[in-house]
Amino acid sequence: MSFKSGFKKFFGVKTEEELKKDKVKTPKEKAKDFIQSLIFAGIAAFFIITFIIQNTRIPTGSMEDTILVGDFVLVNKFIYGSESPKYIPFTQIEIPHFRFPAFKDPHRKDIVVFEFPGNRDQVHADPLGVNYVKRCIGLPGDTIQVINKVVYVNHKQFWIPTFINYMEPFAEPRGEADPRIFPEGMPWNADNYGPLIVPKKGYTIKLDANNVEQWAITIDREFGKRVVAVSNGVVTIEGKPVTSYTFKKNYYFMMGDNRDDSLDSRYWGFVPRDMVEGEAFITLFSWNRDIPFTDLFRLIGSIRPDRILLLLH
Repeated sequence: MSFKSGFKKFFGVKTEEELKKDKVKTPKEKAKDFIQSLIFAGIAAFFIITFIIQNTRIPTGSMEDTILVGDFVLVNKFIYGSESPKYIPFTQIEIPHFRFPAFKDPHRKDIVVFEFPGNRDQVHADPLGVNYVKRCIGLPGDTIQVINKVVYVNHKQFWIPTFINYMEPFAEPRGEADPRIFPEGMPWNADNYGPLIVPKKGYTIKLDANNVEQWAITIDREFGKRVVAVSNGVVTIEGKPVTSYTFKKNYYFMMGDNRDDSLDSRYWGFVPRDMVEGEAFITLFSWNRDIPFTDLFRLIGSIRPDRILLLLH
């Protein structure tokens, strides 16, 4: 084979002989070629969506005004290490999966897409496989604190997002406990929160009857089932008495830029590294999601031109 013919074959350029053969193909052969093209296109699309870039629609306002309801956002999946599907499509049946090496781990300020770990008292989310979009505030080992709505990381004031949004002008007083807050039993609220240490792999904590409630759900999630219990003042894990625990995973603390209208790590806890899906990096386009598809022309008219191909920060 000559270099010229090999080049054409590699890039799908047909030779004169191949074009002549195409002209004499039977309808059955043409149908077979069409089906093969569809299959290859489907495989390519599956590969791209699974391992490289995925589009996700924003259904809630927890990241306003950085990301708006109705935005269609592209997610870079390979930067944090692409992962094969965890569940059989359209089911919650978990299957063996693998992850490619990451180019980097999430950094503070990154807008991260991740699998929701579950509500505060849940070991598993229900349903499984639901993705959330939040900003990464805390890395493994960081100390997180919110004082009068201002976020502090490792006792220093955290960077303020450009489009941060507050719905309430006044902060809930310190010591006024919100019963929904994570971890359970802490005298905190969303505006005055912490200090709380984000667990990292290899980090060892002391456990006793006084602090076990603070760490129990995170430990349970590492085992994938309820394992922590207290009996007669003695803490047990899988029935064995313990006085300490060493975490097996790295975790992250996520918050929405719409600070007063975001169900985030302040309410349901830490995000383990293996649930991080990718980094949101650009808004493809945006429209009013409340307009039904049956009103197509009004829906198209609601497209926000200033958010087409808008880079996210």
